[in-house]
Amino acid sequence: MTVPLDVGPAGNGTERVALVDLLDRLLAGGAVLTGDLVISIAEVDLVQISLRALIMAVRDETEEDEA
Repeated sequence: MTVPLDVGPAGNGTERVALVDLLDRLLAGGAVLTGDLVISIAEVDLVQISLRALIMAVRDETEEDEA
């Protein structure tokens, strides 16, 4: 699966990038996900949940020490 990636004005417009490569770029820099969930009946809030998550890749430092 590939998705178009806008490479900016210097590029040729779009470049085809595999989903795996896109996820690798995203996880290398990290991503913050936030969201709010509210369950209400008759405009009365019964439950409110705030979600926040930091997602990023974890690299094993021991592999670099062996080289």
